[in-house]
Amino acid sequence: MRYFLSTTGLVAGLAATGFLYQWLGAHYDRLRYARRGRWIDIGDGRRLYLLEKGSGDVTVLFESGIAATNLNWFHIQEQVSQTTTTASYDRAGLGWSSPSRTARTPGNIAAELHQLLEGAGIKPPYILVGHSFGGLVVRRFALLYPKEVSSIVLVDPMRCDEWPPLDPTKQAMLDRTLKLSSYAIPIAQLGLARLAVTSLLCRSGRIAGRLARAAGEGGKHVLGRIKREVGKMPREVWPIVAAHWSRPGFYAAMRSHVAAVPETVQEMRDSEPIRGIPVLVLTPGKSSPLSEDCLRRIGDNVQQVIAPASAHWIHLDEPRLVIDAILEMVTAAAPEAMVATS
Repeated sequence: MRYFLSTTGLVAGLAATGFLYQWLGAHYDRLRYARRGRWIDIGDGRRLYLLEKGSGDVTVLFESGIAATNLNWFHIQEQVSQTTTTASYDRAGLGWSSPSRTARTPGNIAAELHQLLEGAGIKPPYILVGHSFGGLVVRRFALLYPKEVSSIVLVDPMRCDEWPPLDPTKQAMLDRTLKLSSYAIPIAQLGLARLAVTSLLCRSGRIAGRLARAAGEGGKHVLGRIKREVGKMPREVWPIVAAHWSRPGFYAAMRSHVAAVPETVQEMRDSEPIRGIPVLVLTPGKSSPLSEDCLRRIGDNVQQVIAPASAHWIHLDEPRLVIDAILEMVTAAAPEAMVATS
């Protein structure tokens, strides 16, 4: 009995220490890293985190991939903001924003984005730039608010025909991600996720390596992939990425986004093409190009450009290509912006 009580006390003490470590770390992260932007109230006690840079008559608005934050656009936004107004943000549940209260479908997210822009006083016209899942969000935004959109850049947009229910072969992948996300929430609450990602991105990486080896081949695969993808981002954002991935809310938001994939696919499959708005699709050279039929389903004025040296993260693999594409859209939108403000 004495052994049981002492063991129970030790476990409780370690758990309490982990909770305190996580709470203090999250509090410090917010104070240190979130000051660059501001929070916009979108109603019902929800606030979205917004980062604005630059000035000009046209606003370039960045929408990130399925579990990514504004940090994914750090370098691109820095460059484009030298020419015009730019805005990036964290979707509900991600980064520094409030938890989500609706299904993470493009329609719901686009409506929240519109509330954000109105609340922040950011006026149209907008050039929308969306990566992967974010490409679906900006497409839906353009369908809901076409008069406010000047043009669109889709950076390897998510291909709905590759996901359930259109392609049920990937349901096992979704189920596995949902399960892992659920497991990760209590791990993050205990501060273990913070310990691992801080070790990986901010320190020597030895602790992260040991934890990955303990998790088996799957853990080592995830560690390697994180190193490759985050390694393409500027080093100055690595500690902020670690702060985001330390939060239990990050894993809850990932689970919500993944759970909504079948509903997202159904929504976009039934959507109308975008009409009268120029759309540029950047497709990785390591993927097959979108067919003419796919392009027609996106819109009636769509151009596809191949990024020859890129995989899925074109804006990290070939940032200059993405920057130049956006700046061309800015130049083309300048006369339209002058008419709108006159």
